[in-house]
Amino acid sequence: MTTKLSAAALHSITTASVPAYDRSALSAGIVHFGVGNFHRAHQAVYLDDLFATGTDHDWALVGAGVRDADEAMRQKLMAQDWLTSVVEQEADTSSARITGAMIDYVRPGDAAAIIARLTDPAIRIVSLTITEGGYYIDPASQKFDPGHPDIAYDAAHMDAPKTTFGLILAGLIARRAAGIQPFTVMSCDNIPGNGHVTENAIVGLAQLVDPALATWVKSTVAFPNGMVDRITPATSPREIGLLVDSFGIDDNWPVFCESFKQWVLEDNFPAGRPALEKVGVQFVEDVAPYEHMKIRILNGGHATIAYPAGLMDIHFVHEAMEHPLVSAFLAKVERDEIVSVVPPVPDTNLHDYIALCERRFANPKIGDTIRRLALDGSNRQPKFIIPSALDRVTAGQAVTGLALVSALWCRYCYGTTESGAVIEPNDPNWDRLTAQAKLAKADPKAWLAMGDIYGELAGNPTFIAAFSHALTTLWTSGTKATLERYLAGSL
Repeated sequence: MTTKLSAAALHSITTASVPAYDRSALSAGIVHFGVGNFHRAHQAVYLDDLFATGTDHDWALVGAGVRDADEAMRQKLMAQDWLTSVVEQEADTSSARITGAMIDYVRPGDAAAIIARLTDPAIRIVSLTITEGGYYIDPASQKFDPGHPDIAYDAAHMDAPKTTFGLILAGLIARRAAGIQPFTVMSCDNIPGNGHVTENAIVGLAQLVDPALATWVKSTVAFPNGMVDRITPATSPREIGLLVDSFGIDDNWPVFCESFKQWVLEDNFPAGRPALEKVGVQFVEDVAPYEHMKIRILNGGHATIAYPAGLMDIHFVHEAMEHPLVSAFLAKVERDEIVSVVPPVPDTNLHDYIALCERRFANPKIGDTIRRLALDGSNRQPKFIIPSALDRVTAGQAVTGLALVSALWCRYCYGTTESGAVIEPNDPNWDRLTAQAKLAKADPKAWLAMGDIYGELAGNPTFIAAFSHALTTLWTSGTKATLERYLAGSL
């Protein structure tokens, strides 16, 4: 028998845990932009756990967004009273829970309604998961790009802005006018120094509107840094069907994820915060060591396996880890090149962390796809791979493996796999990347000419030589033979 998820049906669900608190007693304290799978498997789960302790019920979530996809998600969640099924999967176990931390979702595109909610004194935190590519960052400088057309539009239309940052700034302006304390702005995206990056975006936009406003934002609004981690694949009909078959629950958009989760936060919340330390969140003075570890080892590891696996027509991440060449490539790049440029992390053995990541990648039940890992390389490579390579060449160290990772990305962006299968567009800049990859087949340096992505690494002779040799070998010998040469130390 299948139960359609709704508040009224919670009492009849016996195959999953349900909220252990009275949802009618919840009140809003957080507006969250970007209600996607990761948010619902991470921040919303931590809050659900916290509410189950019987405290902090005035910190419930209200969703917000600016994209067409946000409205689609809103409709799906509204139909089930803002509830979400979260399925945690490991190799030998699967468990389901229903989370109830969200209580409303403002209609995307209704700027007035979003700004009004942001002005509510009860809202003390505005959080966001808008992906690495959503921050209007120049890839080469890793700084906010005030010249982007979206930002220019918002600066001229602060009464009805269209971007997340424009809406947040409009909310701050309205609170200042009403004499209401500013909310804290908390990024939950995988970006080094995500609090600083978010601050730079909002202050940068404010500078275009009014320099005095920018000064006020910088001096009064808190932007805590944070590190977030939980492998959460995209939802497809496969996951929707698995939930029905295994748990008898019909959810419009369930979330499947691993059981592991981590959240490390800088404790900088002048307007108050929920007591998330009660449910496993680590509050620290300096998040940077944890960020470096996660972004370079885990996210960098994802990038390392994504492109060789994609070129060899491997679909799932766990299948990539079962391929001896891909898993060995990951292990060698991580241990020979990446870990050496990751600063020490308190109470953490970096080699143990690498082993943990490898076990997580190999989880056969997650169903995470290689295509998801390969998505948006033009925004991810400058954050996950290029900084490690730059650190190594600056220190006079070899970059054979990291250059090969970059060459594999270039070969992937050519648009066909080793078998000749077409790779569908998988990057916001796909047309540009494909054009550069075609030029680079004859002249590898054409790929590195994308200075907005490679920055100063583009002109480094050591990296140029390693990259050029790796890409030429990929074209002349193929992915499999190139990986074999690298693993044998003969690339």
